[in-house]
Amino acid sequence: MKLMKGNHRRIECFGKNILWVYKKYLYNSYLCRGAIEELLIFIMALISAFFIFFGGLYMENIMKINNIAVTELKEKYGTPLYIYDENKLENHIISFKNSFISDKFATEVIYASKSFNIKEMLRLTMKHQISVDCVSMGELYTALSVNYPTNKIYMHGNNKSILELETCINNNINIVVDNLDELKTLIEMANGKIVNIYIRLNVGVDAHTHKYIVTSHIDSKFGVIYNSNDYNLMMNLIAENPNINFEGFHAHIGSQIFDISAFKAEIEKLVESLVGFNKPMSLDLGGGFGVKYIDSDSPIPFDIVAKTLISYLEEAINKYNVTLKKVSIEPGRSIVAEAGYTLYTIGFKKQTPNRKYYFIDGGMTDNIRPALYQAAYACDIATKISSSKNQMVCIAGKCCESGDIIIENALLPEAETGDLLITYTTGAYGYSMSSNYNKALTPAIVFIKDGVSRLVVKRQTYEDLVSREL
Repeated sequence: MKLMKGNHRRIECFGKNILWVYKKYLYNSYLCRGAIEELLIFIMALISAFFIFFGGLYMENIMKINNIAVTELKEKYGTPLYIYDENKLENHIISFKNSFISDKFATEVIYASKSFNIKEMLRLTMKHQISVDCVSMGELYTALSVNYPTNKIYMHGNNKSILELETCINNNINIVVDNLDELKTLIEMANGKIVNIYIRLNVGVDAHTHKYIVTSHIDSKFGVIYNSNDYNLMMNLIAENPNINFEGFHAHIGSQIFDISAFKAEIEKLVESLVGFNKPMSLDLGGGFGVKYIDSDSPIPFDIVAKTLISYLEEAINKYNVTLKKVSIEPGRSIVAEAGYTLYTIGFKKQTPNRKYYFIDGGMTDNIRPALYQAAYACDIATKISSSKNQMVCIAGKCCESGDIIIENALLPEAETGDLLITYTTGAYGYSMSSNYNKALTPAIVFIKDGVSRLVVKRQTYEDLVSREL
């Protein structure tokens, strides 16, 4: 954008100089005024066409997100910058809501907010009347701060604090109970108040990307094993305490699941566990639906995932002759990931004997996933989006860590200092896992809807950074 404005200024300045020369030296000369004027008009038109043509090529080489050039976003908000396409966010929510429907039982979509929990995101899910799950007091506080309907909040966690349980009890928030100790504590704290709970089951199904195995997994951190001693004690406690309203079971079998048949094994286990109950019960299948980070990822479209789960459920309830009250799913990553981008400015470059580096003004402090568990991402030079990609480079952050690598091998155009680099599918677990390591500042967050951007989280300042220090 700056280059285009500069071009117009140069055209204007050049034109004025030509006119000055013409008036001072040529206008009253013996040459034909008409011929000179025609020549000047031709020259100015040629120059103007030149700048407009190459300026147009420049703008065609600039990436846009929801019709806004990334250069404009950088100029207005700075970098590093988290960017969300709000239209995509809403389309993903609507897709799950419209697809996860059955005429055999009620259905519910619960946003797994640990993937991206900020006020504006929760306002968006609330607008579309879906529920939300939280896993900490901070997430719960954020939901309550935007007046989220408490009957649509679900509280998870294997080691909930007294404050978290107390907040849930006092606000009629649904609690997903993880273990026997938690249930005992909850009963003591409830003091006769009605508390709605689910029990998290360890169903012995572990799904990872393209593979799944069904084993006992007796040492899992989460949930209680069906028919174990703890499970039976929990069922007895629930029966003895009528104020504990037992809604049903919850399970979660993994993340980035591309093989949907893994869910069939989970559903079989959950539905079978409901045999023998004398009232319709509810199930929460959790989430883990895969998204596309790189070209080799092959996620199943959301609508197909939802419809396939409904089909599996309806088959299972017929098989076990079970009546379901409600079934919930918990998409988180699959709602926000692909709607999110992170924009960086390229600083220095370096060529070592075996590797070429582009250094960016962010890194593991705004996206820890590559360093933490070698997560893969795709990227582009957003200011050379149409240029030929002929450089194999390593995208490295600015932290004082050798492991601060965002992408090991990226095929990109030759970049210059000041070019903008964009990474894709960073909407989940970027901001929510960000840190102030090396005293780095947390980036701002921008939502874009229908070609209009707005700031939803301010960039952290250095004053913010030390404000709690004494």
